[in-house]
Amino acid sequence: MKLKVSRRAPARPYSAGIAGLAVCLLAASLSACSEKQSSAAEKKTGGGPAVPVIVASVATKTVPLRVQAIGNVESYATVSVKARVDGQIVKVFFADGQEVATGQPLFQLDPRPFEALLQQAEAALQRDKAQLERARVQEERYKDLLQKNFVSPDAYAQFRTNVDTAQATVRADEAAVENARLQVEYTTIRSPITGRTGKIMIQLGNMVKANDTGPLVVINQITPVYLSFAVPEQYLAEIRKYMAERKLPVEARLPDSVNTAATGELAFIDNAVDATTGTVKLRAVFENKDRALWPGQFVTASLTLREQHDAVVVPSQAVQTGPKGTFVFVVKPELTAEMRDVVVERVDGEQTLIAKGLAPGERVVTTGQSRLVPGIKVVPKPS
Repeated sequence: MKLKVSRRAPARPYSAGIAGLAVCLLAASLSACSEKQSSAAEKKTGGGPAVPVIVASVATKTVPLRVQAIGNVESYATVSVKARVDGQIVKVFFADGQEVATGQPLFQLDPRPFEALLQQAEAALQRDKAQLERARVQEERYKDLLQKNFVSPDAYAQFRTNVDTAQATVRADEAAVENARLQVEYTTIRSPITGRTGKIMIQLGNMVKANDTGPLVVINQITPVYLSFAVPEQYLAEIRKYMAERKLPVEARLPDSVNTAATGELAFIDNAVDATTGTVKLRAVFENKDRALWPGQFVTASLTLREQHDAVVVPSQAVQTGPKGTFVFVVKPELTAEMRDVVVERVDGEQTLIAKGLAPGERVVTTGQSRLVPGIKVVPKPS
């Protein structure tokens, strides 16, 4: 009788390997979580690597109180040149966009018809002067006869009337000659102001009529030049107060430019506030000798009212806006960041005036705020 011996299959060697791998992954996961918690704790307590930032010092300055607005440049004077007599343009003395002076010839109309009328008026004047002289001679003769009682007073009165009539005719002829001479002068169209011409609207050879609808050319005076802008009505009382004391300077800055293009002074305050917009219109005058401003151009107008002394000032990029309002990051002496709420008085270009929250000499972060949390260590670098 044979006995059957049962054999067990050997255990699979990789089962133990899988178990070991699972243990390792669990340990690694716990280690990573521990490191994250440690890193977060370090940031909260100011530990860990320091964050490089750019800082600037809080300063006190004398800052001008300015009112800024978008303004429009206007020509000091605009003239639409038109003909004063009918005629054909036979000559043009200037080019498009040329600078012209007062009295400079612009167009020449055909003067021959008007010169003929002038000669006719002068001839009529000479004829009537001769008749006046004849009437005077007759009046003198009959005056002597009247004194000798050779003629009646009524006869003498007739000759005296002839003299008066001839004198009136001569005066009328003189006026006609003067009018004809003016018509000849009007055939030369001259510039009434000093300025810059636009495009010539009616070209050489065309017929024009006196006071026609369309101008021959438009001239703008750009030296000096006006700048019109509107400011909120709450500034009206201060503007009137300081304008009564002295001349208020106005700066004009071109769009996308930080440099001042021109400097002028306030010359006009409108006599009413626009009820629709709640603004009042102002106008400044600029010499504009360098032609920096051009009619129709939009610029930023900055009206200076007064000087504000000992103002607490920080760079504008240091001021951040959060859910609770404006704040800055202050670098403390131990080189940690402190988030501090501030009250902004106003913004003046690249600098901001702080009404409350900062003291002169403190350092604020101007670049790198996005990486900061309260209490984190920082490496400050001057701007």
